[in-house]
Parts: sequence; C-alpha cells; structure tokens
Amino acid sequence: MRINASRSIRKAALAASAASLAILFATPAMAQEAQGSGEEAEAPSEGIVVIGTRRADRTVTDSASPVDVIGSEDLATQSASNLLDTVKNVVPSFFVGQNTISDASTFVRAPSLRGLPGDQVLVMLNGKRFNRSALVQVYTGGDTALSFGSHGSDISVIPSIAIKNLQILRDGATAQYGSDAIGGVLNYGLRDDAGLEIQGRYGQTYEGDGKSYQIAANAGVKVGDRGFINLSAEFFDDGQTSRGATRPVALVFQSLNAANPALVSQLPNFPGPVQIWGSSPVNGYKTMLNAGFEIVDQTQLYMIGNVAHSKGDQSFNYRSPISATNLQVNDGSGITTRSPGRNSAFSHPIYLTACPAATPTCPTGGFVMSNLANTQQTYNFTSLYPAGFTPRFVGVVDQAFGVVGVKNTGGALTWDLAVSASRASLDLSMYDSLSPSYGPSTQTSFKFGKLIQSEFDAYLDMAYEIDAGMASPLTLSWGAEYRKESYEQTAGDPQSYGAGPYASQNLYRETAPGVYVFDSTVGMPTGASGYGGTSTTFAGKFSQRSYGAYVGLEGDLSDTFSFGLAGRWENYSLSGNTLVGKANFIAHLTDVVAVRGTVGTGFHAPSPGQNNVSILTTNFVAGNQVQTGTYPVTSSIAQYFGGAPLKPAKATNFGLGLVITPGGGFNLAIDGYSIRVRDRIGISSNFNVTPADIVALPDLIAVGAGGVVNYFTNSFNTTTDGVDVVATYKTEFLGGRTNVTLAYNYNMSRVTKFNPALISAAQIADIRHLAPNHRANLSFAWQKDNWAFNVAERFYGSWGTENDYPGQTFGAKVTTDIDVSYTFMEHFTLTLGANNLFNTYPDKIAASPSNPIYLMTGSTADGQIYPRSGGPFGINGGFYYARIKIKY
Repeated sequence: MRINASRSIRKAALAASAASLAILFATPAMAQEAQGSGEEAEAPSEGIVVIGTRRADRTVTDSASPVDVIGSEDLATQSASNLLDTVKNVVPSFFVGQNTISDASTFVRAPSLRGLPGDQVLVMLNGKRFNRSALVQVYTGGDTALSFGSHGSDISVIPSIAIKNLQILRDGATAQYGSDAIGGVLNYGLRDDAGLEIQGRYGQTYEGDGKSYQIAANAGVKVGDRGFINLSAEFFDDGQTSRGATRPVALVFQSLNAANPALVSQLPNFPGPVQIWGSSPVNGYKTMLNAGFEIVDQTQLYMIGNVAHSKGDQSFNYRSPISATNLQVNDGSGITTRSPGRNSAFSHPIYLTACPAATPTCPTGGFVMSNLANTQQTYNFTSLYPAGFTPRFVGVVDQAFGVVGVKNTGGALTWDLAVSASRASLDLSMYDSLSPSYGPSTQTSFKFGKLIQSEFDAYLDMAYEIDAGMASPLTLSWGAEYRKESYEQTAGDPQSYGAGPYASQNLYRETAPGVYVFDSTVGMPTGASGYGGTSTTFAGKFSQRSYGAYVGLEGDLSDTFSFGLAGRWENYSLSGNTLVGKANFIAHLTDVVAVRGTVGTGFHAPSPGQNNVSILTTNFVAGNQVQTGTYPVTSSIAQYFGGAPLKPAKATNFGLGLVITPGGGFNLAIDGYSIRVRDRIGISSNFNVTPADIVALPDLIAVGAGGVVNYFTNSFNTTTDGVDVVATYKTEFLGGRTNVTLAYNYNMSRVTKFNPALISAAQIADIRHLAPNHRANLSFAWQKDNWAFNVAERFYGSWGTENDYPGQTFGAKVTTDIDVSYTFMEHFTLTLGANNLFNTYPDKIAASPSNPIYLMTGSTADGQIYPRSGGPFGINGGFYYARIKIKY
C-alpha cells in the first residue's frame, strides 16, 4: 500500500526521526526482555494495565482511571463470530444493533459506548490507534440513532483468536491519546505466546437457520531468545436468519394467482417471506500478525498487521407489482382497513413509441400514448419481474492495517517510535433490481461505487522517571503525532444514479390522422431501485492532516495518594487548533477503600468523510428531475441552507469512583461519570428546495424545485450521566476454581441544546432510549481438572425507538448463556453451549396508527414482527453450538 505525503513533511519527519534515534540509542538503559513465552499470556483482573497511564506499575485496583481487563478466555467463551457481538455480550455499557435492513450500516455496524457514538470511542491495538472504517453512518433509521453521522472503527475485522486481553478505559482520554477518546478507549492486546491453537465451531439458531461455521488458528514461535512471531487467522460463514412474516400484499398475490403456481413460485424467496427481517448472510476471513524482535540490546523492533475481507448480502424491501385493498388491520384502537399499493415501477407502462418526425402536435421528445392504428408500443416491468422483486444489497469490506515501530522500555527513559498505515474499503453493489427510468434497457445488477478510507500515522512517545523524593519516582511523559487521512468515493454505474430516457414522458393521443393532443406527463423513478450510486459530480478524494503534541506527569505524592496530569494540543487542517487537558487521582483511605476521580476535556475532530460524503438519489416532481439526499458541507448547496464548516465536538468529563479490596478474593469498583458534549456532529433535517431558492442560488438548479437537501452539521449538545459497578469474587467451590462477576451499568444521555431545524424530536428521543438505561451481567465460571462450566445471566432494561415505533416501550428481558467444556488427551477441548438458552425475544411490535398490524400475517405492512434494529440482544432467539479446540 502506498501513502503519499508532501516532500517537505517527509524530509522533516525523516530528520526528526534520525535525530531522535541518535539521541535515544545513546541513552543508557537496561536491556528489555523479549516478549513472548511458551504459555498463554492472560492478563488477570489484578494485572498490570497499559491503557490510561504512561506508568508501568499500575494495576486495575490502583489505577486512577477505571479500567476493565477482559482475558482471552472470557472472550473465547462467546459464540459470536465477530468482536462487535462478543464485546456487546460482556460489556454492559457497549451497545450495537443487529441492523436487519439498514442499508450499508448492515455491513459496517456502528457501536456505542456509554451512549456515545462509535467515533467518540478510540480503538487501539497494542496501544496504537486503529483505523476508521470506510463507512460514514448516514442511514437515517432508528437502528443507528446512537451513531447517526459517526465515522468510527470497525472492530469486526479483528479475529477473536488473536486477542490476549481487552483493556477498556471507562474514562475520557483525549488528552492522552488524541481525538475520539471522549467516551473511553478499547485497547486490544494481541497474543505474543508460543504454541499452536486451532478452533472449529458450528452452530445454528433454535429455528434451524443462521447456520454458522468458524475455523480459527493461532500459531506463535520464539525467534531465538530475543523475539517472537504470532500469527492468527479466522474463516467464517454465517447464514441468513428470518424472523418476519411475508408481506400481506404478497399473500394477496398468491391468492389471486392460485391457479398459476409457476407464477407464484417466482415470488422472491418463495415459499418464505418475500423480504427478510433477520441477520444477513456474511462470509470472509480475518488475519492478524504480532511480532517483536530485540534488534540490539535495550531496543525492540515490533510489527502489527491486520488483513480482513468479508462479503455480506442483505435483503431489501419487496417491490410489489399489485395493489391490495381493504385488508384488515389493528391500528391500536380497533379493527380497520388499509390498502397497500404497488411499487412505482409497476404503476403504469412505459411508452416506447416516440412522436413521429415533423409532427407539430406531437413534438420531438414526446411519446405516443395511443394512435389510430393502435401500433404504439409499451413496456411493463412485469415482463422482467412478473411476481415483483426484492433487491439484494451486497457489501464487500476489505481492510489492511499495519504498524512498524521501535521501542525501548528499560531504564529511566523509555521511548516508542512508530508509523502505521491503513486502507479500508466498502464496495457496494446490488442485484435483482432495476433502474426504472431506463425501461427495457435497465440493468438488473449495479455497482454503486467504492468508499475508501486511508490513513497514515507517525508517533513518538517518551517517558522519563524523575526521582523527586516522593513515595515513588514521577513519570514525565511527552510525545508528538502526525496524521494524514483521506476519504474517497468512486463513481458508480450511470444507471445506479442517473436519469434514463423514460424518467419523464410527455404523452400524446392521436385524435385524427396526424393530429395529436397532449394527455399527461408520467415518470419513472431514477437510479437503481433501493439505493443510489455515487455520481461523477461528487466522486473524489478528500484529505486532512493533523499535528499533535502532548505532555503528562504522574506519580505518588505519598504511599496513599497518586495523581495524573495530561495536556494535549492538536491542529487539524480542516478544523483548526484544539487544546485539552486531564487530571485524575486515587486516594487510598484505608488498606481496603480507595477513592478515585477524574476531570478532563476532550474532542472529536470531524473526518474528511463527514465533511465530504454525499448520498444522493434522483426523483421527479411534476415531471421535473430533482435530487434528494446528503450534500457535502463544503458545497454551496449545503451552505445556502445553513451548512458551515464542521467544528470539533468538544467534551468535558467528570468521574468519581470507589474501589473496595477487602481481600478474600473479593473486589468492588463503583464509578460514576458525567460526559458533556458540545457541538455533536450529526445530519440536519431535510430542507425542501423552492423556486425562490433557485433564484437566490442558481447552483440549486442541479437539485431542482421540490428536491431535498440535508448535510452534516454540529447540531446539538448532550449530557451523559451514568454509573458502572464491577464486583468480582474468586473462591473454590466443589473443589474447583470459581469466579463470580457482576457488572452493571446505568447510562442516561439527554439532548440539552439543539436547533429544531437540524434535529428531529424522534432523534432526540432515540438518543435517550434506544439503548437500555440499565444493563447488567452476572457470570459464574467454574473449573476443575478437565472440566469447565460457565453460565451468564444478562439483564437488559426497557428501551424504545421513537423513529420506528412511536410511543412503544419494549420491556426488560433476561437472557442466559451457558457452556460446558471437557479437555481430553491433554490437547483437545470440546465445548457445548447455548446463547440465549431460553429462546428469549424482544417484545413484538405493538399495533398503532403508524404501525398497524395486518391480521392475515400478524405483522406490519412490510412483514415486521419484532423491532428491526434487533434491540439490545437481537431477534434471532436461541443459538446452540459445538466447538473443538486443539492446543499445543
């Protein structure tokens, strides 16, 4: 992969690096022991933490910031094939939806930590910033309400088998690590052990669908006594699930054509529902490299590499060729009727006969609706899709990420110099669709263009221990960072976004030989049915550079009081300068009780993607072509309606916690927090273009009167308050090692300031209620000899989505996960388990005027029975699996 930077920056960076290394190699330091061992390195809960501090001697219980350490075995007991769902299961404050039919957000699901969007949570691998995904979250459904407009990392590309531990910093850390660490940090520590491990897993839902296959392997070797190489790979194939009903109009189609079973069999997915509400099928692979070598005494060269690929295939909404009338529904107040209509592609025929040449009453560009000879030709899409059609949306994710660095961690002065580069892409396409305005010339498959996110980072981190006569040496840390990121949109097929010859037709009838009269104007929708490709107008590559520097000071003022201070300055080429700071402390009141607290400021800098993304579709209003969608904030069109250059979102964090360590295997941490974010980045409400607007700004001719414009904007402020409780107890029970863990999170986000022209009431409600305000996990792990047993109870409080189901509150639920493992012949472990053991589902969608329930299907008009986002634990129900592990 090639990353371009200006010649002057390259020269400056090279000179600075050479000078720094010359000084550092001359600095006396103790030799560092090479990482890696023959045993699996697993961080216990009381082990050393490497996130949230520059010190090398902090543990979970004496850290001034709350940190959770989740070991590889805790992650391995989860049956999910990606880390998004794994982390969602074990971390109460982490939320991600199932996203059943959510456009591109089904392929790159946006998570939330503590109610904040995915780009306000920093993801790291071995302490190095992980790249953003290629997708800016522009989908407007309730599914993505917590991350609407965000542009964050996609952790699903990381193979679970590569993880040694996950350290979660539940505290703002922008002053330490830079932009995005407002809600916290997820730092994935990579395996560095020697040996071979192979896993195979098969599972399926209780309904018999969603068959899931996974093969994963990890191999680690020592390189002499000075280094290690550790490689991981995972292959997965997850099948479709379906938890909806067929559309009522499809049942009517079956009834009307009962005498023609060949026609009925052409219904999409027949005999199943014509559109699928469930998990989309996805397959692919993920790989990870972690390596380190002591190249000279005291100095280690290290490398990280991640390559991943996946292909998802999503069902879109069914396009019906017929209308249905007077179908009985329950609208929440009683029984009434509704009449679902046909898709607009089937609303009328396309007229193919052009007006005769040199006919004044039927001008050039017009079409013959009828003539006296009855020779006019028409076309109907029922000849292509006689039973209607359901487009299938395909997303191909490709990811490459790499880090090369050199560091010294011995002696009073430690340093780390590294560069990273990445390229993430999302290639979008569709099949089983059409572009209506092209009539009989329509394609049935389309390429929408590729989204590409590229990044280059260079870091220099240094720390020095100063003996100031205190209880321990002070740790002075400082460093600098250079970043360049670019966002690129490539153009799609012209038919995927453009208007064809039948987009708008003026129709004429022949009333006498050679004499025609105007009848009407009809049109067909433009662009591919279901999604719009990127046009050549908005295709392009957009970049941003940033520079940053930080300084920190940590230490123990006494044996019972530790503190930390940090400050950071960053300059972004698109959004200017930002200065943030942080202070924290922990005070041991007794040998058992400690109090810790934090105050700090943070920021999220807008990405080039947020500044320049465009998602547009073309429609016709009164026969005139208009554009609808998201315009780049840099465009004159967005700026006419109030768009302005995006500013960084600014945050203030407060935290206060209590740590209790009475001994006997029991630990308790209670941490409260308050996060205030100003100028959060989202997408505005829609603005309708009028003729007067076009007069005022001629550029709006490209949009057209009746067109719709929205754009990214700093649109609102939020306050998030919450409490995390983590209690652990280690003991012996029935002769075996036993760990009991309780993790609870209360979280409430509120919109405190907003412009009603930029954010809707439904969005405000969903920010507060989409994720449950209360979440808890109670887990029990027992191990004796060759046997291991795990059970976890997961509580999800009530929640709601005003955008999709106004007025409905989905009730609290509890799910149970369980697994039993037996190790035999020393190296083989067989595990049998079930997630959601008792097959718990979220509440069904309640009948209401906005979501009437059709009596013939027990579903909404589009076949929904359960909430489309999946809620906090999904709509697939129970899942059972078997896993075999071979380890040497």
